[in-house]
Amino acid sequence: MTVQQRTVVANISLSLDGRVAGPGGEYDMSWIVPHAVSDGARSHMVNVTGAATTALLGRKNYQGFAGFWPAVADDEGADPNDRAFARWLNGVEKIVFSSTLERVDWDNARLATTDPATVVKQLRQQEGGDIIVLASSSVIRQLLDAGEVDRLSITLCPELVGGGAHLFTDGPAGTSWSLTATSTTGSGALCLLYDRIHPSH
Repeated sequence: MTVQQRTVVANISLSLDGRVAGPGGEYDMSWIVPHAVSDGARSHMVNVTGAATTALLGRKNYQGFAGFWPAVADDEGADPNDRAFARWLNGVEKIVFSSTLERVDWDNARLATTDPATVVKQLRQQEGGDIIVLASSSVIRQLLDAGEVDRLSITLCPELVGGGAHLFTDGPAGTSWSLTATSTTGSGALCLLYDRIHPSH
């Protein structure tokens, strides 16, 4: 019996000039916040994560997410989409990439012992739903370079940040993508889904 091919989704917010962080460094992300908290962006996040049974996180995002999201699941005052995302996040298999952490304490989380591309190749051989990278640009870059991303989920924020790290860098041969879904948010951001076009042999 063959295992159903799992879709690897890279989820990220980008500025119009392709940045994942501003000129102040990797934590300069205040420009994302107004767009991330809109109803449209929250709904997009629930939709894009709904089919995923494994989440991949870098160290910084793991620490930030683990310090915030677990409590949101039971917060009756929280936005319903945020509560749905938090419940999904608490329950989903989480794989954390770090060379410095010795342990992870969140339910259903484990440290990766190899690089992202190797882990994804192993996960593709196992039963399960989508595999999603949650905003960890370093993990996304490594998977793009290895040809292991099937879908790009981009929230394009109407901001020209003017400095800071780009998501896309010069890498292996280029790839083509097909726009499969798009939605707008009240803040003016675009939520875009692109599926990779695999050349026919």
